[in-house]
Amino acid sequence: MENEAALRLGFFFGVFVLVALWETASPRRVLNTSKTVRWFSNMGIVFIDTLTVRFIFSILAVDVAIMAQENGWGLLNSLQMPHLLSVIVGILILDMIIYLQHVMFHAVPVLWRLHMMHHSDLDYDVTTGLRFHPIEIVISMLIKLAAVAAIGPSVVTVIIFEIILNATAMFNHGNIRMPQNVDKFLRLLVVTPDMHRVHHSVTIRETNSNFGFSFPWWDRLMGTYRPQPAAGHVGMTIGLSQFRDPGKNNLLSMLALPFTGNPGSYAINRWGREPDSRNSL
Repeated sequence: MENEAALRLGFFFGVFVLVALWETASPRRVLNTSKTVRWFSNMGIVFIDTLTVRFIFSILAVDVAIMAQENGWGLLNSLQMPHLLSVIVGILILDMIIYLQHVMFHAVPVLWRLHMMHHSDLDYDVTTGLRFHPIEIVISMLIKLAAVAAIGPSVVTVIIFEIILNATAMFNHGNIRMPQNVDKFLRLLVVTPDMHRVHHSVTIRETNSNFGFSFPWWDRLMGTYRPQPAAGHVGMTIGLSQFRDPGKNNLLSMLALPFTGNPGSYAINRWGREPDSRNSL
């Protein structure tokens, strides 16, 4: 599809600005750390991630979708179904894979070391949804390319899915307030900020819940759904127990975190153990 990159970029900046303005006008929580420092570090990671993907990968998910269609690869290319149904099924399968990938990054200790950079943010806003270690981004990209080849979604499906994923990641990490009845309805259809914020709780049993990024159904089906944090959204503590020093949330420390940081007891293979403040850094 022509102008695919411009379309995705337009949606990205549009949603980013919308959520950032919403956060300013109606914040859910008072931020505890310097927003300027956090945004510089978190947006710096986005810049590094983008350069890393462009340097390592000569093809992207859309290119694999084109090759799959031309060569008849993948499940959807072997089935006869209406195009609209194929798009919907493709988006749902890809989103389920993202859910399973997210669980995997919590379950495998070496992958948790990479993913804990995302969770080490001491506050929670739109930039938190973009804060992923470059090595995690590379692994995620490899999984995405393999998934597209195996599933065989159309180019349109891949573009729509990536727009939805980016948009919902920024939306559900937003520090935004909405009426409780609106949230209650929306979380039947999409992962809301109040639903995903539970996942960023310092409490282990809450961190290991609500893994969904776009759609909330996988958490409910897999038994990982938790409706609210025990301490409430205003009273809960964001982040990881072993990383409470704002000075270590700079760009260089974040990049070094998987190799130098204490992984704590958060990986699912140690499910249920709560943080020990004596081990905090």
